[in-house]
Amino acid sequence: MALVVVCFGQLMIMLDSTIVNVALPSIQVDLGFNEANLTWVVNAYLIGYGGFLMLAGRVGDLIGRRKVFLAGVFLFTIASVGSGFAQGPDHLIIGRFLQGLGASISAGVIIAIIVTEFQRPAERAQAMSVFTLVIAGGGSLGLLAGGFITQWLTWHWIFFINLPIGVATLVLGAWLIEENEGPGLSRGVDVPGAILITSGLMLGVYAIVTAASQGWTSIHTLGFGGAAIALVGVFLALESRLANPLMPLRVLGIRSLVGASAARALLFTGLSTNFFMGALYLQHVRGYNAFETGLAFLPTTLMIGVMSSGVAARLMSRVGPRSLLAVGLLTIIAALALLASGGPGVTYAPWLLTAYVLLGAGGGMSFLPLLTITMADVPIADSGLASGISNVTMQVGASLGLAAMAAISTGYTNSLVAQGTPVLTAVAGGYQLAYVLAAACVAAGLGIVFTVLRPSAARRTEMSLNERESTEVEAA
Repeated sequence: MALVVVCFGQLMIMLDSTIVNVALPSIQVDLGFNEANLTWVVNAYLIGYGGFLMLAGRVGDLIGRRKVFLAGVFLFTIASVGSGFAQGPDHLIIGRFLQGLGASISAGVIIAIIVTEFQRPAERAQAMSVFTLVIAGGGSLGLLAGGFITQWLTWHWIFFINLPIGVATLVLGAWLIEENEGPGLSRGVDVPGAILITSGLMLGVYAIVTAASQGWTSIHTLGFGGAAIALVGVFLALESRLANPLMPLRVLGIRSLVGASAARALLFTGLSTNFFMGALYLQHVRGYNAFETGLAFLPTTLMIGVMSSGVAARLMSRVGPRSLLAVGLLTIIAALALLASGGPGVTYAPWLLTAYVLLGAGGGMSFLPLLTITMADVPIADSGLASGISNVTMQVGASLGLAAMAAISTGYTNSLVAQGTPVLTAVAGGYQLAYVLAAACVAAGLGIVFTVLRPSAARRTEMSLNERESTEVEAA
């Protein structure tokens, strides 16, 4: 039941990451957004979400993860209601930032709650399977729900839908989630460190999400990006000198955590490219409406659901997380290559359908072992911080990668049009290039699996999991 509660919280976060996208045209007309300001409906959420993940994770370790999780859900729910009642652009942008902040606070401790609630490897693997289904399926469900709600109700209800979910999560979370006994804040809080890392991450995400409009080599982008790097550098220098740092630097020495987090960022860059570019491709090239676009991605969600029903957990217990992860990433690369080779005239079935099924299968085989490897060598006392690091790496890396993909794809499309290529063919060509780059990112993640997560680091995890699994089966 505790797993259901935290998954409800994660579901709200994932829904809001995509549900707003399909409602943007209606929001623009109703609230009077111009083209420049409309992007801030998405950007404000991303900045709030990306800036506080690490801080939330560490605070959860210190004062209790249930408190932090419920505080984040409360803020997210209140901000959702406020966003639904927005009467102007400024009001909605502020509401979206607060939504992102609430999502960041709750998401920063969710993985840590699962790790501490489920101590036995078999149970933890099953719990992680359900969690990964929510992560992957929530985005597709958001596209589907956003199209349906916008078409049959009004855009306001894409925010109001969070109210019953949020209230249920708060009530059940207070009842069912066990609180961890952290050391508390009595030893002193690393306030300078909290300010530095939060400011650095927010500036970094801001530089990324505005790079498309300002230019990647503009003074604006380089200035804010450089400031973000400088703040993170000062933060790391400060943490190395403190007795009670916000982020003990020892966690950065855990190779499985760092390597798996980097691979996770590259994987989600590839998947985010598919959902973002794929939605544009289906609507602009194939003429799908918002609801039909959500339906088109449904095979991916269903396949992830099949893998997360216990199939991935059983496979991982037999072959180990590293081997299963390698197969999953190879499957995703094949799916993206299939999408990259399809022009504007390909049919949905079997071409796109096959690719989306492979994406779901590959994702279902990749998410669980990545989370398992990420947290395998992390001490329980630092699990919140490790969860925050993993989420920050994924969020910032995927945002940077997707922004780069969009810029390169747009530039290539414009060059094709300038050469006299028909517009529809040029647009499709830009999306195909994005799929190629997405496959390259996932291939880079596979390279990390074979190098950074080589047997000296991952073999212990695999052997330990297999040995403990065998012991549990024999005991049963």
